[in-house]
Amino acid sequence: MSVWQSYRLRLQRKRWRIRAFRKRRDLTLVKDRTAGLRDEDILLFSTVRNEEVRLPYFLDYYRKLGVNHFFFVDNDSTDGGREYLAQQPDVSLWTTPASYKRARFGVDWLNWLQMKYAHGHWVLVVDPDEFLIYPFCDTRPLRALTDWLDASSIRSFGAMLLDMYPRGKIDEVPYRRMQNPLEIASWFDSGNYSIYRNQRFGNLWIQGGPRARLFFRDDPARAPALNKIPLVKWDREYAYVSSTHMLLPRGLNLVYDEWGGEKASGVLLHTKFLDTFALKAQEELDRKQHYANSAEYKAYAASLASHPEMWCKWSEKYINWRQLEILGLMSKGNWA
Repeated sequence: MSVWQSYRLRLQRKRWRIRAFRKRRDLTLVKDRTAGLRDEDILLFSTVRNEEVRLPYFLDYYRKLGVNHFFFVDNDSTDGGREYLAQQPDVSLWTTPASYKRARFGVDWLNWLQMKYAHGHWVLVVDPDEFLIYPFCDTRPLRALTDWLDASSIRSFGAMLLDMYPRGKIDEVPYRRMQNPLEIASWFDSGNYSIYRNQRFGNLWIQGGPRARLFFRDDPARAPALNKIPLVKWDREYAYVSSTHMLLPRGLNLVYDEWGGEKASGVLLHTKFLDTFALKAQEELDRKQHYANSAEYKAYAASLASHPEMWCKWSEKYINWRQLEILGLMSKGNWA
């Protein structure tokens, strides 16, 4: 990368941080429980809207994994989710009726909260339908992973977003509060992925899977990106650029080995496709608050009318992280 390109990225990072500072005015504090934060605490940040039915299991999952404190921005929920989160002893909560789109799809809000509260902490940034799987997660807590990353001088950890879906119609089995969504959405595509390197930011760009073959079959290049960097040892000088797809400084995006080996990586099990999906998709289509004029949700709406089945004869049923490693969807690298 040239000196000029590097300079431009530094300017861009500065602009994103200034923008996040300004967007703090969108946020109204509901509950601040940060007084007891410890330097070693692992923090989770998320933006939510009308996800109350998912929140109990989501919190339980990440508490058991080893998250110590949760930071939520509630974007004007009407389903009781904000009230539920306000009651949780390990949650700090902000609310806003402001435009999700004008906050760069929530990135500005979370960048600000991370600038203020997360310096020096390991931070997870995930949505309520995303569940992190990493090597040895069945026997080792998240702290073991972050300790190893610290010892290896690794500041960021990549994970592929893996779309999970049921066998049968998406709306066939109702999701119950506090239920593990993988009991319903337990299938995934083991292949059908394209990967290329984003030259400007240095990150990998991954597309494909069931959304590409079902909702974007006529234009797979418009399918959602599946590359994520959800776990970072945060510094107040950092900034997410686009969701958790990429960050600045640019070096944080190099979560893969450029010399033929394999760096440790994980998977985010993406459980969007439950019976709640059709209603959620219509709500988001009506709000018009998503990327590219809500093109993703327009594609969903065009297909959902026919009650599609995402399962196909090449689908795999999820077993554990070792299965995903064998399939090449994640790696334990040199973490033994």
